[in-house]
Amino acid sequence: MAVGRAARRVEREPAVQASFGLDRAAAALDLLELLELAWHDCYAELTPPVDVINDVLVVARGDMSTLARAARLAVEDSRDLRLAADEVRRRAS
Repeated sequence: MAVGRAARRVEREPAVQASFGLDRAAAALDLLELLELAWHDCYAELTPPVDVINDVLVVARGDMSTLARAARLAVEDSRDLRLAADEVRRRAS
């Protein structure tokens, strides 16, 4: 059974609120929805894999402009996004 975009948004909301705060969560979720649309256009898949969404949030570090850049990188080359996310994780540990 396919999960709709609205259900995915609700599912992602806690992580996005934790990263961006309540006041910016809706805008961040909108940007993730745009990422889904771009992903679908490029890869004919409904949504990026969960790991890609997680990497986008890690790279963004709660900054909206960085979220936009990370979302674009996800569509252009998710392997480069993974490297960037791994670097953020390495520096955080």
